[in-house]
Amino acid sequence: MTTHLEPIRLPANQPPQFYRGGDAIAALRGASGTDSKFGPEDWVGSVTTMFGQETNGLTKLPSGAWLRDAVRDNAEAWLGAAHVAKLGDSTGLLVKLLDAGQRLPVHFHPTDAFAKQHFDSHFGKTEAWIVIGTYGDDPRVYPGFKETLSKATVAEWTREQDTPSMLGALNSVPVQAGDTVYIPAGLPHAIGEGVFVVELQQPTDFSLTLEWRDFLASPEKGHLGIGFDTAIETLDTSGWDAERLTTIVKHTADDKDPSVDLLAAGSDAFFRADRVQLSGDALALDPSFAVLVVLDGAGTLRTERGGEFVVAKGETYVVPFDAGQVELSGSVTAIRCRPPAPEKR
Repeated sequence: MTTHLEPIRLPANQPPQFYRGGDAIAALRGASGTDSKFGPEDWVGSVTTMFGQETNGLTKLPSGAWLRDAVRDNAEAWLGAAHVAKLGDSTGLLVKLLDAGQRLPVHFHPTDAFAKQHFDSHFGKTEAWIVIGTYGDDPRVYPGFKETLSKATVAEWTREQDTPSMLGALNSVPVQAGDTVYIPAGLPHAIGEGVFVVELQQPTDFSLTLEWRDFLASPEKGHLGIGFDTAIETLDTSGWDAERLTTIVKHTADDKDPSVDLLAAGSDAFFRADRVQLSGDALALDPSFAVLVVLDGAGTLRTERGGEFVVAKGETYVVPFDAGQVELSGSVTAIRCRPPAPEKR
């Protein structure tokens, strides 16, 4: 008799980080803000390890198995045949809850081609942020340089660790809950203090950190062993003026549809994210591997084979393709994160 896979509620998964934060994650999950388990990042449904580490970052299922191994052992059931044909036995997705208790350093990520050449990886690290909360006096993010720069100029700032020049060259964008920012690979960026996001990204931990002093233990951790001169080859030093920024920043707070496509055009080649917001209604969701982050309220997740799961604020679920069409009902708001549609890759 074939046993079909069903959604699984996930515990918090918080590998150690170099920066402060975590109270917003603890509050969402209903834990004490002083609970040491709640660091600034919660890696949800993760088949990705931290750079250079064996298991830190991986999601462990309630059964004790690593999600990565469970997916590899039964990839078509977890991911669907079309996904496996395009992306193999990787989920193609990493989802994080990220609570910036301090400003993050100026950094960027490699493209697929660069990651293949220098890190022997099928995936680079394109990402996106869905702002789900803010606190403090001036929550903002820093996507892209305001004006086109030479790589030599950025290299000089990096050698000198000239933080004022680096940060001053970036766009500075105030944000509120409901805003989303798509960060293509290569785009320099930082997240400011007081910004709480659901982050989607390709399933790697390749961060090339220009501003490493006061954040990382050594410059080697900033360039991941390849040298800054090489790393900067994949940096986007083009200018992003206000008009160009509109192609990666969206404001979705006022959209009250039951399902809202959250991310900018073009991002669906890397991942997909929708906000599901129901008021006692029900919404059918197509079969797909997905990570579900429940932001508010409570409801019921039903699968086409009769599975029924009560979901509530602060809970996270991994949903396998094999669960089939699922239905979410109740008075509930959730973010549904998915890999790219197979035809997009």
